[in-house]
Amino acid sequence: MTLQGPKTHELFEKALQHIPHGVNSNFRYWGDDDTLIIKRGEGAYIWDMDDKRYIDYRLAFGPVILGHADPRVTKRVQEAIEGGNLFAWTTPLEISVAERIKRLTGVDKVRLTNTGTEATFHALRIARAYTGREKFIKFEGQYHGMIDYFMFGTASSNESQLGLRTDPRSAAMSLGIPKGIGDYVLNLPYNDLERLEETLAQQSEEIAAIFVEPILGNAAGIMPQSGFLEGIRALCDQYGIVLVFDEVKTGFRIANGGAQEYFGIKADLATYAKSLGNGFPVAAIGGKEEIMMTVQPGAMAHGGTYSGNVAGVAAADATLEILENEPIIETINARGKALMEGIDEILTEQNIPHVVTGVPSMLGILLGTDQEPREFRDYIKGDAELYDKIGMALIERGIQPDSDGREPWFLCAALSEEDVAETLNVFNDAVKAVK
Repeated sequence: MTLQGPKTHELFEKALQHIPHGVNSNFRYWGDDDTLIIKRGEGAYIWDMDDKRYIDYRLAFGPVILGHADPRVTKRVQEAIEGGNLFAWTTPLEISVAERIKRLTGVDKVRLTNTGTEATFHALRIARAYTGREKFIKFEGQYHGMIDYFMFGTASSNESQLGLRTDPRSAAMSLGIPKGIGDYVLNLPYNDLERLEETLAQQSEEIAAIFVEPILGNAAGIMPQSGFLEGIRALCDQYGIVLVFDEVKTGFRIANGGAQEYFGIKADLATYAKSLGNGFPVAAIGGKEEIMMTVQPGAMAHGGTYSGNVAGVAAADATLEILENEPIIETINARGKALMEGIDEILTEQNIPHVVTGVPSMLGILLGTDQEPREFRDYIKGDAELYDKIGMALIERGIQPDSDGREPWFLCAALSEEDVAETLNVFNDAVKAVK
């Protein structure tokens, strides 16, 4: 069965004539028969070109925290861009957004940019400039953007590419990345504080930063074990290393103050994007004043023609205002908790070994095991084929998570109790059909 109706298929065929594989991001390509063309979105729903409606749990890979086409955000953007969109000078909206980010997250200083990739790349440069060191540590299965330095040991890895657990490898996950760049990045297993301690005992004087997704956003939302993030914080303090929380997914989603608030840990730098603008392209780097002030004209470069563009910051200003003044996260968590409990019950009734991972606002499902995953290598051992079959059965029936189980289910505030009930009914039907 194909996901494409006749109008969707016709337009995708046209896209193939002009765009490589018909998409502008590789993750959007699901094959010539299953890649969708979307007409519009509203609230928790999207519609394809054949007017088939889906309850959307991809939410553009997480940014749409309020719901598609939220009228309050749209209105704020429309009003703002009537006076222009780009000036190469600071605007009042940029100041307002920086103030809101500081108030919600507790960072000292903020620099705005456009995408999560830009934010993490500049955070790495800041850490290197601040410490005078060049290497950095990341964790297996974590994704920090489409920059060469970070495209090692991502969630696209298989077990052979990761190497031995006791001797992890940094294998590039794309063609076109110079081999020498791998010399600057060390990939370590997540939730293994002992392995991190051993590495730092040998190489701490070379390490500028430790980058961590507090929740593995590309590995079904694997959670940090008790003491892991605290241990990283202590080791960074001990060795003078910059701790960077990559909050591109968790920021303004798992709590108004992101993972720093949720886990009660202060990072040196944090990167934000996605939920910051409810789908508009806007991102930020925030952190401690001493480290952020390493950014100096004529010394440490940070810039971008579109950084702080009016459309993006107007969306961010509206989104953050709504998050600050309304119980958005609480509403999402209530829906997500019901969804997690319902999914667990259905899979248990069908005798399918499973673990529901993550948090209510970005949950994951690992099949084929009932053991809580500690790290990406645990995820690899799950039954990805069964998840894909169930995922496609859901999508065929109008419920749209990603069919790839590495990507969490994202929830927005527009999702209703009725939507959750419909989702669970369809999930039950899909599991039975696949089984």
